[in-house]
Amino acid sequence: MSQQQTPARSPRRHPARAHRARTLAAAGALVVLPLATACGGGDGKGADGGKAAPSVTAAPAAGVVAPAKVEVIAGLTGCKAKIRIDADELRQGLCHTEKADYLITTFPEERFKETWLEEARVYGGTYLVGTRWVVSVKPALLESFRAKLGGTIRELRGIGPKPGGR
Repeated sequence: MSQQQTPARSPRRHPARAHRARTLAAAGALVVLPLATACGGGDGKGADGGKAAPSVTAAPAAGVVAPAKVEVIAGLTGCKAKIRIDADELRQGLCHTEKADYLITTFPEERFKETWLEEARVYGGTYLVGTRWVVSVKPALLESFRAKLGGTIRELRGIGPKPGGR
């Protein structure tokens, strides 16, 4: 007479579940992107397929380029970010101030930022872009944020006809 034992379950997370969670987090970032850029349409006049960037990248006020950390960038802009996404590919925080609501997205590697920007191109909009970070804010505030954080202003063209045109 032999007793059968049920196999013990491993306390570690299943790799497919972890990958699925990261994928959902990245997809969630793209879902909220139209909301963040709705106020920032832009005019689509970027000379090189959507990039319109000043040549200055250092923040004149801070004297340095902002680091790629949501909390530090938020502090430099005068807010305390509420973290919305914390995944391997990106971290994203929402800032709420009297002047505007805006998103700060940071990336562990430059290639993740470039992939994010390529996907954001579908929605269009104007962004402040630095080394491993992107800030989505109203176009009227881009220059003041650039003075605090550095980076370049990038205008991404959306897909489809421009409003009021054919």
